[in-house]
Amino acid sequence: MADGEGVRILGPNGQPMARPKPKGLAGNNSRIPYDAANFYGDHMGDWQPYLWSPDGELNPYRDTIVSRVRDVVRNDGWGSGAITRILDNAIGANYRPLLKPDWKALQAYTGNPGFNLEWAYAYRTAGEAVYRTWSKDPGRYCDTQRAMLVPQMMRLGFRHKIVDGDALGILQWLPGRMGFGRARYATALQMIDPDRLSNPQMRYDSHTLRGGVEVDDWGAALAYHIRRAHQGDWWSAGDSVKWDRVLRETPDGRPIVVHDFDHDRAGQHRGGAGVLTPVLQRLKMLIRYDGAELDAAIVNAIFAAFIESPFDKDLVDEALSDEDGRLSAYQNLRQDFHEGKRLKLPSGPNMTMLAPGETIGQVAATRPSGNFADFEKAVLRNVASAAGLSAQQVSNDWSDVNYSSARGAMLEFWKTMARRRDDYAAGFPQPILGALLEEAMEYGELPLPPGAPEYAECRAAYGHAVWVGPGRGWIDPVNEVKGAVLGMDAAVTSFDRVCIEQGEDPDEMVEARVHDIKRFTDAGIPVPTWAGLNPNGEPAQKTIDDPKAV
Repeated sequence: MADGEGVRILGPNGQPMARPKPKGLAGNNSRIPYDAANFYGDHMGDWQPYLWSPDGELNPYRDTIVSRVRDVVRNDGWGSGAITRILDNAIGANYRPLLKPDWKALQAYTGNPGFNLEWAYAYRTAGEAVYRTWSKDPGRYCDTQRAMLVPQMMRLGFRHKIVDGDALGILQWLPGRMGFGRARYATALQMIDPDRLSNPQMRYDSHTLRGGVEVDDWGAALAYHIRRAHQGDWWSAGDSVKWDRVLRETPDGRPIVVHDFDHDRAGQHRGGAGVLTPVLQRLKMLIRYDGAELDAAIVNAIFAAFIESPFDKDLVDEALSDEDGRLSAYQNLRQDFHEGKRLKLPSGPNMTMLAPGETIGQVAATRPSGNFADFEKAVLRNVASAAGLSAQQVSNDWSDVNYSSARGAMLEFWKTMARRRDDYAAGFPQPILGALLEEAMEYGELPLPPGAPEYAECRAAYGHAVWVGPGRGWIDPVNEVKGAVLGMDAAVTSFDRVCIEQGEDPDEMVEARVHDIKRFTDAGIPVPTWAGLNPNGEPAQKTIDDPKAV
C-alpha cells in the first residue's frame, strides 16, 4: 500500500514502520547503484579518469608511448623476446597467400558458367605463380628500396603494428624498372615508418585531420599526410618539415596507401598502442629491479672479505687533528706490517697473518633476494597476458609444465595468434595482393573465361585468399597426427584445415604424396606405410594403381 512518500514498510507484526531517511551521496552512497561509480569511497574516490575520445586519448601521446616501447624492445631481453615470439608464430619467414577465388560469387554475378571449380584451380595456380615471381624476385624489385623480399616486408609491417601500433606502406607504380633482366611488374611496395604519418607542421587534430589521416564527414580516410623524412633525420632537416599528401586509392579503387592497425574503439584513425603498452611500466620496474640485484651481487662478489681493526675514539681524534703531521703509532705499526706481508687470498689452504688486534670479516652474499624470483615470475606472467603469449614462451622456462598444461597454453596462444594473423592479412597484405593480381590480369597472365568482368569490378571475388604463416606444430606428434587423421575421417575437420594449421599448402601436399608414391612404385620397392596411413596404423595401399588407394 502506497502513501504520499512511496511504499509503506511493514514490520514483523504487520504494523507500518518509520520510513528511514535516505543518506546523501556524502554518506554511504546508497543512491549509487554501482560500486564502480562511487566518487567518495576510500578505494574509488581518487580514481576519476577523463572520458577521452578515441583519437584524443591516443594521438597526443603517441610519440611518447612508442619511443618508450621501442626503447624496451631494443634494450631489454624480455621485451625483445616477446616481440620475437609473436613475429615468429604469426608471420614467420614465408608468409604467403593461398588463392581461393570465389567462383560461385562470380558465376552468380555474371551468369557465366565458365566460372567453375576447374577455372578456380587454374586461376589459383597461375595467381600464386605470379605472386611468387613478384614477391621473391632475386632483384628485389618488389621493394622500392630493393632491400627486402615481400615476406620480409610483411614481417616488418607486422612488427611495426605490434610495437608502434601501425603498419604503413605505399604501393608505388614504377614502370621505368621493367625490362629484360629487370622488374617483371611495375607494382612495388614502399614501407613507411609510422612516425612519418602526422599532421602537417604538427597541427592539432581537427574534424578532417586525425594524426596525419585526412577523413571525410563519415570518418573514412581520404588521404595520408606523410613527412618526406623522419623528424630524427638531421641530415634531411629540410625534408623533415615538408609533408606529402598521398591519396588513399586511385579513382578506380586501386589501393595506394596501405594502413593497418587494431581498432580498439569506434571512430579511431591511428594506432599507437602496441602489445607491450599496457605492461610497459611493470616491465620497466623489472628492468630496474634486475639491474639493482645484479649490481648488489657484483658488489658482494668484489668485497667478499674485509679486515676490522681496533680504532678507538682517542685514536680517531688524534688522526683527524694530526697537528704534528703523524698518524698514531698503532696505525704506523699496521702499515709497516702489511707492507712487509701483503694480504692475499690464497688458492689453497694457508694461514694469513694479521696485525695485532685485526680480525677478518666476510660479506654475506644474499643476492638475488628471496623475493626476486617470485617478483620476476609475476611480472613476466603479466607481460605474457598482455602480449597474448604463454608465460613459458616469454620466460623460455618450460620446467614447471607437463604435456596437458603446455598443450592447453599453446591452444589459447594459437587463438590469439590466428586472430592477429587474420586481422593483419585483411588490413595489410591483402590489398597488396589485389593490386598485383590486377596488374597481372591486365597483362593477360591469369586465365579468364570469355566475357569475364575486369578485376576492379569484382575485387573481392578475384582476390580472395587465405594467408598462411608458420605452422602450429605438434607437442606430441604421434598422438596429435593420429588425432588429426581421426578428425578427418569423422568429418570434424578437413585436410585443407589440417595442412594450413601446419603452415602447408594442401595442394602441394597432395602433389608431393602422389609424386612420392610414384617414385617408390617406379623403383619397384614397397610403398612405405606413411604414404597411406589409416587411423589404425595399417598401410592403406601398396601401389599407386591400387583402386583402394587413399
